[in-house]
Amino acid sequence: MTNSDSTDARKVIGRAVMRPRQQVEETIRSAILSGELGVGEMLPPEAELARQFGVSRTTLREALRVLTSQRLIMKVPGARGGNFVQSVDYQSLGEVMTEAVGNLLALGSIEFGEVADVRRFLEVPAVRLAAKHRTEEDLRELSEVVSRQKSASVADPEIPDLDRRFHTAIARASGNRALAGLVAALHHATEPVHYLDLSDEVGRETVKQHVAILRAIEQQDESAAEAAIVTHLTYLQEHIGSRA
Repeated sequence: MTNSDSTDARKVIGRAVMRPRQQVEETIRSAILSGELGVGEMLPPEAELARQFGVSRTTLREALRVLTSQRLIMKVPGARGGNFVQSVDYQSLGEVMTEAVGNLLALGSIEFGEVADVRRFLEVPAVRLAAKHRTEEDLRELSEVVSRQKSASVADPEIPDLDRRFHTAIARASGNRALAGLVAALHHATEPVHYLDLSDEVGRETVKQHVAILRAIEQQDESAAEAAIVTHLTYLQEHIGSRA
């Protein structure tokens, strides 16, 4: 055998052939990610899609189920329903992460403390970036949340949502959309205030700490912002109740 024969024998020119379901998935996924199918646009009816792809309705529905699980499309029931393209952005990342982390916590595959630790690790660089990049709009949102927290009692059912808004607004102000999506997801999954032994004193102290964080971000003092949020996160950890 010559050297050229040996080289030809080793040459790989084939690739795995996708099954019909995978071909449907990949074609629709590519159309969404390329923008050929826009956000909110409805896909053709299932019968028409099956005809276009030359596959059975069963094969088509399997492909659509996969795309739905990947949050690329959403199925709306009813006479005016159908399969619609979902938004693909950093907020979608947060939604997918929230659901995934929630499922892992529910199954016991990971512990609450592990998720809380990662959230704290991410919130420190997030607040430094927020102090550096914050806009006037960011400051208005943070100020509004803090103002509402000041006037709310610890028994107010809005308290957990206000806390979540405060921390996710800081992450958005960082200017890093991936970071914002991750912080929002992990904060939602752990809901720190939900697990606090929330007395009037603890409520007042957490609001004071939020004010200090906001002031540092407003003054674009990255070191002060980091110190303020480390103080806040440490305080929260010390007052986490037995439910965590």
